[in-house]
Amino acid sequence: MSADPSADPTRLFPARPFVGASIAVIRDGRVLLAARANEPMRGVWTLPGGLVEAGEALAGAALRELREEVGLEAEVVAVLGPTEIIQRDAEGRVRHHYVVHPHAALWRGGEPAPGPEALAVRWAEPAEIAALATTPGLADTLAEAFAAVARHRAGAMS
Repeated sequence: MSADPSADPTRLFPARPFVGASIAVIRDGRVLLAARANEPMRGVWTLPGGLVEAGEALAGAALRELREEVGLEAEVVAVLGPTEIIQRDAEGRVRHHYVVHPHAALWRGGEPAPGPEALAVRWAEPAEIAALATTPGLADTLAEAFAAVARHRAGAMS
C-alpha cells in the first residue's frame, strides 16, 4: 500500500465503494487506537486497518494492516458489523465511499509504534473514547468489539 493512499486519484469520486478491514485489538480492558496520518480524516482516532487486496480474506487483511501500521500481532475472535463512510463534496457528489469490515481481536504480541499510516497510537479505555475525535461509528464498533471479546472469554472459560 502506498505511503499516502489519499494521493491516489482513483479514490476520489469513486464509481463504487472501496472495501476495507479494520481491527479492534483488546488488551487489559483497553483498545488500540491509531491517529490517521492520511486524508480523509487526518489526525482522527480510529482502528488500524486499510483496503482489502484482491484475493485476501477480510480477517487476513485486518491482521496484515495491524502489522504494517503499528507492528502488533493479534488473534481475531469475531467479525463485527460493517461501517460505511460516505463523504460528499459541496455539490453532493460522493467524494469518498468506504465499507469497512471491523474485527474484534485479542492482543498476542508486540508494542505499538506508529508507521507511515498512523501519526500516533494509544491504548484507550472505553470511558476515554467519547472525548476523542474519532471516525464515524467507532463508538458503536468498539462497544460491539468489547462485547464480542467478553463472549469469547466466557466461552473459553466454560
